[in-house]
Parts: sequence; C-alpha cells; structure tokens
Amino acid sequence: MPRTTPDRPGAQRWVPDGADVATLGAAAHACRGCELWSPATQVVFSTGPDDADVVLVGEQPGDREDREGEPFVGPAGRLLAEALEAAGIEPGTVYVTNAVKHFRFTERGTRRLHKKPDVAHVRACLPWLEAEISAVRPRVVVAMGATAARAVLGRPVRIGELRGQLLDPGDGLRVARDVENVVVTTHPSALLRLRDRTDREQKYGELVDDLRTASEAVR
Repeated sequence: MPRTTPDRPGAQRWVPDGADVATLGAAAHACRGCELWSPATQVVFSTGPDDADVVLVGEQPGDREDREGEPFVGPAGRLLAEALEAAGIEPGTVYVTNAVKHFRFTERGTRRLHKKPDVAHVRACLPWLEAEISAVRPRVVVAMGATAARAVLGRPVRIGELRGQLLDPGDGLRVARDVENVVVTTHPSALLRLRDRTDREQKYGELVDDLRTASEAVR
C-alpha cells in the first residue's frame, strides 16, 4: 500500500510501502509530488548496493545527471569518487542518492543552470529518501551540503558548525531509529566553485576527513 501519512506532503502517494530499492527506483518515474518533474528530462534516483553501511545524500541531480539518469556522474561525482578513495572507501561500496530527485534549473540560452531546490521540494521528496533509508538500513548517513543536511536532520543546518561530527539523527528522518550516526559535510560541487587553490585543497581535505569519520564509524 502507498504511504498515506498526512504530514509528509508531495511524493507520499507514489511511494510503495516497504519496497526494496529497485521497486522504489521504478516507482519514482511516476512521481508527480512537485512541479520539478515536468521540465526535467527524467527522475534520477540512486546508485550503489542496497545493503550499504554508508549512504551518501546530495542535494539534487545536475545537468549531466538529469540527462544520464544517474546521480554524481558529472564533475562533482568524479571529485566525490576521488575523495572516497582518499578516505579509504571503495566508491562502489556506498549507496548514493539525492534529497531531491529531479533537476531544478533555470535556462540561459541553450544552457541549463543549477537552481537550488526550495524547502517545499525537499519536503515533497522526503518520502522517497525515507523509503530508501528504510530499505538500505545503513549504519551511517552522510549529508553533503545544507539541502541534504536539512532533509536528513529535519532542520536548517550550518555546515561549518556541524561538519565532521558523528551526530545523533534525532528527529529528522522518520526511519532515523535504524541509523546510528549522521555525518554532515560539504557538497563536492561547492569545492568546484572555489577559485583559490589553497582554499580548494583545504576544503577537499576536510571532505576526505569527514568521509573517513563516516567509514571509521562502521568498522
């Protein structure tokens, strides 16, 4: 049966209750929980093993992800893979998804430029993220960026105040009782926007450290 809980708006009517990741991914193509499905090329769901100890949550798909239908296949994805390897984590062992499943963008000529999702989009997509966490049952969730952290923790988050800590999931995700810890870190795309090489190297080192913290928590 689909979810009918009234305080989770948007996607809940399309989310199969108790489904595995494959079923969720297939069902997400029919989701009309917010308006983002219309201009996007397709829903972008997840990648990685459905029994991973670590789940990585980003913000939303980018232009290339929207076209290819898989999360983190663009420049931010390559940087994330490098950071995972530097942290001693095999990229293929983590489950990767986004808080929002459709690409929100603004058009400028022939280009489609990233536009940050609104809180309403995060809330509308939350039933999918909750269902994924319930299906995968990870020990640690890594929220990359403020949008993902808000989705996971259920409140506005300042990355600089919380990053790198092992956090109690608290009152965020409804299935948080199955997650031992949450780690908040910077989204890889934020590093790509840094022009200063020293700043970029520092932030990259922090991302690696945060991923290492998550990995050590499941050993």
